[in-house]
Amino acid sequence: MKMLMDFFPIALFFIAFKLGGIYVATGVAMAATLVQIGWLYFKHGKVEPMQWVSLAIITLFGGATLLTHDETFIKWKPTILYWLMGGVLLGGQLLFKRNLLMKIMSAQLNLPDPVWLRLLFAWVAFFTVMGVVNLWVAFNFDTDTWVNYKLFGGMGLMLVFVLAQAVYLGRHIKLEETDKPADTP
Repeated sequence: MKMLMDFFPIALFFIAFKLGGIYVATGVAMAATLVQIGWLYFKHGKVEPMQWVSLAIITLFGGATLLTHDETFIKWKPTILYWLMGGVLLGGQLLFKRNLLMKIMSAQLNLPDPVWLRLLFAWVAFFTVMGVVNLWVAFNFDTDTWVNYKLFGGMGLMLVFVLAQAVYLGRHIKLEETDKPADTP
């Protein structure tokens, strides 16, 4: 369900772009993100910090796009978000010696510390590359191609990356004592 909620503003942006153009799509994405935040707050009583950051970024860059009638701002929005996420992960590790990915996910995964560190750097690299690819598509192709990439390309690359991570992690997950298979005679 969470993934569907995260997908909601992107899907509405895509549909609105196809029906009304980049400025309509930008307004729809801003409104959809606000509705998403409101629904999450109503449903759970709290909103994750990264979702607040996403709302701030779409408001800032979407607002600049609408005020200036310059689509450059909205095209930068995914890159800023990717680089911010990667920067927070990297900064946590380098500045505070805290693996924020491990802090977030350790309740779901039991991994050795070196694997957590490789996982963190893989995500930092992924977010960095995603930001660069977004800019490359945004400024080397027409807006229609960028919008298609934003939905299908970005989501596709994320899916491939997550599946590759799952395969890698499958080899390193520590079993709890109660999860180990019993010896058979």
